[in-house]
Amino acid sequence: MSDVNYRELSLNGLWKNNPAIVQLLGLCPLLAVTGSVINAIGMGLATIFVLTVSNSCVSIIRNITSDAVRLPAFVMIIAAAVTCIELLMQAFAYELFQILGIFLPLITTNCVILGRADAFASKNRLLPAMYDGLIMGLGFSAVLILLGAIREVVGTGHIFANMDLLFGESAKAWKIVLVEDYKAFLVAILPPGAFIFTGLIIALKNLIDGEIQKREAAKSAGAEPTSRRVRVTGNIS
Repeated sequence: MSDVNYRELSLNGLWKNNPAIVQLLGLCPLLAVTGSVINAIGMGLATIFVLTVSNSCVSIIRNITSDAVRLPAFVMIIAAAVTCIELLMQAFAYELFQILGIFLPLITTNCVILGRADAFASKNRLLPAMYDGLIMGLGFSAVLILLGAIREVVGTGHIFANMDLLFGESAKAWKIVLVEDYKAFLVAILPPGAFIFTGLIIALKNLIDGEIQKREAAKSAGAEPTSRRVRVTGNIS
């Protein structure tokens, strides 16, 4: 695949083929760690790192790896990238690392990452593969952060709490209290809330896609050529 359309890759990763709300892959971390924005950002950054690194490495070795060991090699590359991000989080964001817990090493089995490695990176050059990993990671992270923000606001009445876990002491002031004396709505930050709000986000995307298709169909119908009656004057010999 020599010709790569970066615009199409961007649209696919962020909207048309978003791994979280279209392919419905990686639902385990999506539902489990999005109780707050900071958790979602941490998992999103880890996923972006692993996707970009694994796609790059798979693209580099694509021509020297036989079919017999291709998938095991991909898994080993992904596991190595996950180990790197775990060590980085242990060193620089240990409390967030503890909060994310088992879901960090489970990135190794995330179908989004293995799927992109096999479907795209193993068939394309380094730069397109790296870009695909980055944009797919951004699309997945955007849904994580949106879901985390909704659940945190509805569940607690504030947003951007505990941002110092990732961004340092100065980030404590980032917390915004939206409703004073808010009575916590625990369903929103518990697993049932994750399912409910994920379903609402998917439904909203489907509605937007439906409206876009209707407008495109209306434009196409309006652009169709129509027959015209031509008035002829004078005598025809």
